[in-house]
Amino acid sequence: MPRMFRPLEIWIGLRYTGAKRRNHFISFISLISMLGIALGVAALITVLSVMNGFEQELRTRILGMASHASISGYREPLGDWEKAAELAKQNPQVVGVAPYVQGEVMLTQGKKVSGALIRGILPSREPAVSTVGEHMSIGSMDDLQAGEYRIILGSELAYSLDARVGDSITVVTPQANFSPAGILPRLRRFRVVGIFEVGMYEYDRGVALVHMQDAARLFRLGDKVSGVRLKLEDLFQAPRVAQQLARQFGGDMKVEDWTRQHANFFRAVQTEKRVMFVILTLIVAVAAFNIVSTLVMVVTDKRADIAILRTLGATPGVILRIFMIQGALIGVLGTAIGLAGGIALALNIETIVPAIEKAFGVQFMPADVYYISDLPSKINWPDVWQVGLVAFLLSFIATLYPAWRASRTQPAEALRYE
Repeated sequence: MPRMFRPLEIWIGLRYTGAKRRNHFISFISLISMLGIALGVAALITVLSVMNGFEQELRTRILGMASHASISGYREPLGDWEKAAELAKQNPQVVGVAPYVQGEVMLTQGKKVSGALIRGILPSREPAVSTVGEHMSIGSMDDLQAGEYRIILGSELAYSLDARVGDSITVVTPQANFSPAGILPRLRRFRVVGIFEVGMYEYDRGVALVHMQDAARLFRLGDKVSGVRLKLEDLFQAPRVAQQLARQFGGDMKVEDWTRQHANFFRAVQTEKRVMFVILTLIVAVAAFNIVSTLVMVVTDKRADIAILRTLGATPGVILRIFMIQGALIGVLGTAIGLAGGIALALNIETIVPAIEKAFGVQFMPADVYYISDLPSKINWPDVWQVGLVAFLLSFIATLYPAWRASRTQPAEALRYE
């Protein structure tokens, strides 16, 4: 569009922004404001992406051992689990079902003692609902055979018991045997045939796997099971699917989903993410409000120009919009640069961080201390647009007061000493 047909305030505002000013200090402050907004936006996008990546990684590891949803009896074990599984599979969201038997026990190996959660599984069905088979350090889930009393330990649990593949450990259950000699604890010897490591201390330290029939005999459940685990097509639909199944079973069974079983953990992650968003937004706000000082100096420097424009017929509204456009342009450029830099950094952080570690000989997250030794990143595009919108709004708000002061300039007063 030809320049003469542009709105007056847009043309003058852009000219003031791009012109070489007599006062280079004002240009320097404008540049610092723009870079401050860009750095704040880039940092905010990168941190949120890394937190999204950590949340996704933790959720994947947790749900690799837990289940998207589960069906169990209210006060007693589940009897006809095949029927419950068939009814659950009628829901289009359910893509996998597997029964389980679960109970707390005490494990002993020599002088080593540790509490644990025994989970009885069917090796042929378990891959349909969990990924534990993909995290076997030693052995395979197929090594669990009914009647052989074999056990697979979590890596940390095996370490605490000093147990290796081939060792025999004693499982002590809460139930007791009554005999003429008194009450005796129920014991059963199991042979270690495998070790898994899913990367979550809670499971690696406290869970052991056995065949479901062996677990049923151990806990005296007969043909009953503790429940049925479900895997869903979309794990975020778990609350809705759980409600649908609960209505379908008519209150005879208890249906729980992963959002309730791990609610406190994921609520804490979301709270931390919100707090980080607020803290890092303050960085953007400080940079954005540097625009105030920039425009105040520009208004002071351009008092004579403002007075001349007013005498030529420019209204206070035109003057207001001229300086609002100038300040908003600084905010828009800073936000755009920050969005581009933040997205690029978030997409390549898994490459950049190892390069920095190699260059400086440091390791930010040692593998022998942290289960997640790299920085995962996942860009959530609504977060990106939200960050960009907040940065622009803060920049726009920062322009209001200096622009209003410029519009209040009186021509006679400004030209008195010119």
